[in-house]
Amino acid sequence: MICDSLCPHYLNTSLPECLLSFVAWILFPLLSVAMADKRPEGVRMKREIGLVGGITFISGSMIGSGIFMSPQFLLAYVGSPGASLLIWALSGVVAMFAALSYAELGTIIPESGGEFIYILRIFGSFPAFFAAVTFTLVVKPFGASAMAMSIAEYATAPLYIDCPPPQQVVKCVAAVAILVVSIVNCLNVRVAVRIQVVFLVAKVVTLTLIVIGGVVELTHSSAVIVENLNVENAFKGTQVSLSTLGMAFYQGLWSYSGWNNLNYVIEELKRPEVNLPRAVVIAISLVTGLYLLVNVSYLTVMTPKELMSSNAVAVTWGNKVLGSWGWIMSVAAALSAFGSLNGTFFSGGRVCFVAAREGHMPDILSMAHVRRLTPSPALIFTTIISLVVLIPGDFQSIVNYFSFTAWFFYAITMCGLLYLKIKKPELPRPYKVPIILPILVLVAAVFLVLAPIIDNPQIEYLYVSLFIFSGILVYIPFIHYKLCPGLLTKLTLFLQLFLEVAPADKNL
Repeated sequence: MICDSLCPHYLNTSLPECLLSFVAWILFPLLSVAMADKRPEGVRMKREIGLVGGITFISGSMIGSGIFMSPQFLLAYVGSPGASLLIWALSGVVAMFAALSYAELGTIIPESGGEFIYILRIFGSFPAFFAAVTFTLVVKPFGASAMAMSIAEYATAPLYIDCPPPQQVVKCVAAVAILVVSIVNCLNVRVAVRIQVVFLVAKVVTLTLIVIGGVVELTHSSAVIVENLNVENAFKGTQVSLSTLGMAFYQGLWSYSGWNNLNYVIEELKRPEVNLPRAVVIAISLVTGLYLLVNVSYLTVMTPKELMSSNAVAVTWGNKVLGSWGWIMSVAAALSAFGSLNGTFFSGGRVCFVAAREGHMPDILSMAHVRRLTPSPALIFTTIISLVVLIPGDFQSIVNYFSFTAWFFYAITMCGLLYLKIKKPELPRPYKVPIILPILVLVAAVFLVLAPIIDNPQIEYLYVSLFIFSGILVYIPFIHYKLCPGLLTKLTLFLQLFLEVAPADKNL
């Protein structure tokens, strides 16, 4: 009974504790009566996502800020159009191999939570705690903040034609975008999934428009096309070093981030053993093809110097190709990034939710709304952290720190899959990938973590590493020894009543 979870027995308590307990016993039955005709028998996340929903969820999360913000940064790192296209293609291959490896993990361990739950089930509580802290406090909030900033950059671009928009304006618009997405995800899972579908259509239409514009320019055989895409000139000026390659892949793979989002919500996916690998293959193939064609289109219109100097590459492309209608690209890019932000919030809240359910975060974050069946406390928590990250950050640095920390834990997850393949071959596997795929992803992940540090060490990466490992100061007293102050119990009780939430069961 939900009531049992909300009303612990207090013996020899103080007067404030007695009053709080009395209020709980009085108010919660009233809430229960008011909701009796609407509440299901058990609080459980529903399986609302089918194959089409899975495809739109993955591709909708990937197609967003990256393809509209990263091309100029990626080209600046590698120095030539040919090398940039090669990085875009290789990034798609890495994302595909990684997603297929995650699909096998998702069918062996069919629980939501992504990296956290895989590390927990394979390696145990200690390393899983670091994954939980990192993904809930760094990876997901940083990803959401970067996407929100790209929305704001494009939304404000038509208002500041001759100069970049002020950072204060950009961050205020980004904060509004985060709040809107958070409210939608707190209210209804089905609405959040439908938003992914609608905005995916808008994204594909936008990218198709850019591709068609590039084809039209190709038929004109302009001097820009000859300069950028001629085989002899395509690789001129290429910069090759561990640092530049690592940073270029950070920007490329950032544009594919979301390839693993369906693993975070697998308990809400219908027939995951079938739909998970199918959705991965279809979605990533679609996105990789579109990204390559869109980058070719950019290079048919702009010189490398123009592309690298652009604050909003799609707007620059639109002004050159569409003329006075170029503002359409700004609106389309902002809407595209909004859909990607929605997908990131959908999955990010589930990481926090599952980590709390397993005892690695406060109990209140493991609860779901008793009527809407959404993990609203976890989503609210993710919103707060994302808004805090937004205050000091800029797009490029946020992406770099996001990629550094994310690929560190992707490497650990790949090690877990290799361990299961070698040591636990008897485990049932509805879907299986060749062992060479996780090995290649592991090599790529190790390169992405070490390359920027070895070739061009920066103090910021040390700060991120120290933050990750400082979690041990929390793990030992509160997770290992389970020290839980009475104040936290009272706060949990109050928030349950205030937010109308209760512990949620697993969908297995």
